[in-house]
Amino acid sequence: MKHYTPEEKDFIQQHQHRNPAELMLQAGRYPQLPVTDLVKQIQARQKATDKLPTWVAHPDVVFPTAVSVEQTSSEPAAAFKASLVEGKLLVDLTGGFGVDSFFFAKQFEQVVHVEQNSELSEIAAYNFKLLGAANIEAVNTTAEDFLQSFTGHADVLYLDPARRGERQEKVHLLQDCEPDVLQLLPVLFAKANAVLLKTSPMLDIELALEQLGTVAQVWVIALHNECKEVLYLLQPQAAISPERQAVNLLPDGSIQSLTFTKEQEEQTTDSFADPKAYLYEPNSAILKSGAYRSVAGQFGLYKLHPNSHLYTSDHLIPDFPGRAFVCQGIGRYNKKEILARLPQRKANITVRNFLESVADIRKKTGIKEGGEDYLFFTTDMHQKPLVIYCRKATPPSS
Repeated sequence: MKHYTPEEKDFIQQHQHRNPAELMLQAGRYPQLPVTDLVKQIQARQKATDKLPTWVAHPDVVFPTAVSVEQTSSEPAAAFKASLVEGKLLVDLTGGFGVDSFFFAKQFEQVVHVEQNSELSEIAAYNFKLLGAANIEAVNTTAEDFLQSFTGHADVLYLDPARRGERQEKVHLLQDCEPDVLQLLPVLFAKANAVLLKTSPMLDIELALEQLGTVAQVWVIALHNECKEVLYLLQPQAAISPERQAVNLLPDGSIQSLTFTKEQEEQTTDSFADPKAYLYEPNSAILKSGAYRSVAGQFGLYKLHPNSHLYTSDHLIPDFPGRAFVCQGIGRYNKKEILARLPQRKANITVRNFLESVADIRKKTGIKEGGEDYLFFTTDMHQKPLVIYCRKATPPSS
């Protein structure tokens, strides 16, 4: 790992908000500095500005490549993840840049950060000291080799398997990721009380449950309504039907959460209705978790259609885990009729269970994006296409 001189650190701090391409064009002005390397640090810091403010705020923190920064957890996601487990020892078998390890260290007496890339391991260890995480030990080896030589017993083993194939293509099936958790399960359970596994949101939850077999709980985590990861808590004597929790971490630090089981979902009866006074769109974590009936049952809502995943009610549900709208009318998918309701020819468009895409609708109608109007193009319980005109709902003041 390169250690930067005071002059090099000063260059990074002074130019951290500059355009990297422009800096490279001006490299000749700084013949005494390794500008190419310094610009890579600046690029990584820029990518981490919103994602990793604790790391960016420290002027001496060293960043790996921008790609490694893109692949790491954000601070809110890592902090939530760490809140799920606690104990004396956690081993992060796929340590990477170390963001997850850093937050786990707040919950455990000791954390071991295992990383097979020697430079990334060194960078993580250096940053841990800078950030005051004295209870993290960095070990440069593979997960498999660490497990083979590890003679202790951990409270939790954490894995976030690499989701890149031999040709750097994205993969998400458990058997295609590195390390292969399915092959490691026997040794994982021999070395720890529990395993916390992070997977891509692209992986089918039912398939993962079937393959893993010993799942005690599942968390589907969205950040600002964008589904980021799915966590599985594995224990040797896990329940047959694990509890599932859909979590949406909001920008203000609050959390939208909904908990259910597969049996509860299957036993909940759908109730259908035409659009009423309010329309609801669940957050992405709920949709990924499959809580289509549970969200309606828990909040007393009606569905518009079995496959639309839009909900309605006569009264506003202020704590609904998703977006809530005031219905201002419904109509046909007719260009003239739609534009008559939109004098500014501007609206936010959402498509749910509809034959055409947002791009197709904008092309046919000429409606530009933005404004205060929200249009939902969907299919009702009578199998008819319709347009629902909405404005965002404002919760009543207390």
